[in-house]
Amino acid sequence: MIATIGIVGAGLMGHGIALAFARAGLAVRVHDPAPQALAGLNDRVAASMAAMGDGRAGIDDALGRIATCPGLADAVDGADLAVEAVPEKLDLKRSVFRDIEAAAPEWCILASNTSVLPITDIAAGLKSRERILGTHWWNPPHIVPLVEVIRTEWTSEAAVDATMAVLERIGKRPVRVERDVPGFIGNRLQHALWREAVSLVENGVCDAETVDTVVKQSFGRRLAVLGPLENADLVGTDLTLDIHRAVLPDLESRPGPSPYLESLVRGGRLGMAAGAGFRDWTPETARAVRERLEAHLQRLETILEQPAGSRSATPTA
Repeated sequence: MIATIGIVGAGLMGHGIALAFARAGLAVRVHDPAPQALAGLNDRVAASMAAMGDGRAGIDDALGRIATCPGLADAVDGADLAVEAVPEKLDLKRSVFRDIEAAAPEWCILASNTSVLPITDIAAGLKSRERILGTHWWNPPHIVPLVEVIRTEWTSEAAVDATMAVLERIGKRPVRVERDVPGFIGNRLQHALWREAVSLVENGVCDAETVDTVVKQSFGRRLAVLGPLENADLVGTDLTLDIHRAVLPDLESRPGPSPYLESLVRGGRLGMAAGAGFRDWTPETARAVRERLEAHLQRLETILEQPAGSRSATPTA
């Protein structure tokens, strides 16, 4: 049974993954090559737990299970599961996994938190590829329940089963991705939506704010309880087929990125941190969105935990 977790990367995702395991009672060791990231880990974990409503005793208990390690080998030595949470750069991830493989015990499962890179590409060159898999956590990882568990053609069934089991044990909702494709399941769906959203703005159908309003005030409201294929079954596959025949030929289908998106990046409109992206942002409006998102996710989890009969029925059009 997995009891000790080694994590490489103490940033946005790494700290949340460490929090999730430690909060559930597992021993966690974390390494980051950036001393400032490692030094601030406990403060970030404490702040995230406080925002979740945890009291001082719970925070101290979780922090007591997290050890910061100056060396990668210290973090993965004796670990049952090693989780890589470094930036999305293929060469960097390959290098990190070579180091993890050399330092971790032979029984240790090696997991990458990449959100889009195929695990097969990351595993290239490893000697024990049967123990590497993907565990794609969603941001913020300590709040969003889903974790995609991605296998490659080499991944052993035992490694997948053990990873699924420990994720369920800490309260996550793991799903199996049986075929290793770029973006896995969630990001392929998400970016298909984003591609059409960008296209609508690029082609003058509406502005960015309108796109966001339409999603948030219509089908976005039911996605947490009604998935796209459930919705298709609800309205009927015959109607879904009729709609597809009418609309699919007109949807954005270019294989590469939007020229409009590329122009935003060239112009320095890099998103909230830069003050502008598809929309303009001030520090106050950007902070308000982040706070609203975190509060919404926490309230949503509470609502979805209630028995179905205790919630008000809402019709779905």
